[in-house]
Amino acid sequence: MLSQKQTAISAVKKALQKSKKTVVWILKIILPVSLFVSFLQYWGVIELISAALTPLFIFLGLPGEAAIVFISSIFLPLYAPIAIIATLSLSLREITILALMCLISHNLIVETAVQSKTGSSAWFIALLRISSSIVVALCLNWLLPADMGRALLSGQTVEVPTSVMEVLLNWVKMACNITIKLIIIVTLLMFLQSFLKEFHWLDKLSKPFAPIMNLLGLDSQSSFLWIVAQIVGLTYGSAVLLEEVNEHALPQRQVNLLNYHIAVNHSLLEDTFLFVAIGVPILWILIPRLIVALIIVWTMRAFYYFHRK
Repeated sequence: MLSQKQTAISAVKKALQKSKKTVVWILKIILPVSLFVSFLQYWGVIELISAALTPLFIFLGLPGEAAIVFISSIFLPLYAPIAIIATLSLSLREITILALMCLISHNLIVETAVQSKTGSSAWFIALLRISSSIVVALCLNWLLPADMGRALLSGQTVEVPTSVMEVLLNWVKMACNITIKLIIIVTLLMFLQSFLKEFHWLDKLSKPFAPIMNLLGLDSQSSFLWIVAQIVGLTYGSAVLLEEVNEHALPQRQVNLLNYHIAVNHSLLEDTFLFVAIGVPILWILIPRLIVALIIVWTMRAFYYFHRK
């Protein structure tokens, strides 16, 4: 039997090997996509797509210019759409609707690629997130009071690259930041997961969360994955998610249900508070995501049940 010291050393070695592999894989997705999107913005393609979607956004109770915020969020992390929101003159009501849409559909390409790696359908997850964003926006437009006041930011300016060189320099800065952050967070998560496994603490963690998982329609064994997704999100939590799936810790059907839930409801801490910091009421962007995720999972469970019958 291994001593605690040997067990810890083994956990560290496994974590380093797995984190290196995962970081390289994620960067191969993030860096090319972000460079491509940077040029789409520079060439004005994002603005053209947003203009085409203006009628839909007016129907959702938003000004046409809000479309560019949502389209940007699909391609990029939330910092980009928040920066664009700061340049627009929007009411708090409009920003709340936009915030919920962005929280559900942000960074869609990268995060969908992560989830598809676990065996779930990329097209289904992408469609699920986009359609959920629109449905939730419709509901919020109906439920929110007409006057919620103004947000804490408005009318600010954002520097727009004026040359290809500026686009490339901005991308290099972003690439350096995301690489450093990714290495640190993924490595720490892999350390945590390895130690929990080596010392057989994962089962102990699952037990107190079992009632919550049951309510959400998820397997109690997915507790750790759900917690990671809520704390650090899908991109940074992908290492843990992929590792669990590779080791067949969960049946594919349970993996799918977890993916459907965290597709529309993840990063309850950091992402939510990015919008709370600019004055968006926390309950309006927290509770709807939980409700939508709950409905989706239980609907899929019913579908699986009748399909099996």
